[in-house]
Amino acid sequence: MEEAAGQKRFRWRRLLLYVVAGNLILFAPAAFLEPDLWLLAYLAAVLIISLIWIGLLVKNAIARRTRRWVPTLSMLLLGWTISAVLVTNQSGIRNVVRWVVFSKYYKARVLAEAVPTEGELKHTEWDGWGWAGQDTTVYVVFDPSDSLSAAADKGQSGRFSGIPCEVSVVRRLERHWYAVELYTDELWSRCY
Repeated sequence: MEEAAGQKRFRWRRLLLYVVAGNLILFAPAAFLEPDLWLLAYLAAVLIISLIWIGLLVKNAIARRTRRWVPTLSMLLLGWTISAVLVTNQSGIRNVVRWVVFSKYYKARVLAEAVPTEGELKHTEWDGWGWAGQDTTVYVVFDPSDSLSAAADKGQSGRFSGIPCEVSVVRRLERHWYAVELYTDELWSRCY
């Protein structure tokens, strides 16, 4: 009896691991590649996998196999929960993952820039997405005085010293380094 319970617990842990790992593997390209396209591909994959799980759920429910449909329903709900968390926090997750992997490159690129005129902060293009001429651009900004920290902490938008355009979102990457998202169709060199 004790042995059977141990096997059952192991199966649940393994299934949980499969759902979590599967979601992370499917989501990984959205963290590194074109966010719009890969997020759409991720959602399509989740939909297809969900339909398969729903089919199994219905099959087991019709056959009255309680031992099979309860785990299937649990995995389906867990998969949807994980997917919702990943999609809702996609931008923040993307920034953290990309910063961990590519920060040395971006730091070197920004610090190699000439000292900007008129009090602008050093920056370089970090990310972007959109289509049909409605593009959104995000910049990595080096702010030696950390003047953007309050905006990042409070989630403020608006105009900030050292940035010529109005800012949609400021996210802190690490001390002195920020991801600054401009409004759609604005570039650092061309503000409306």
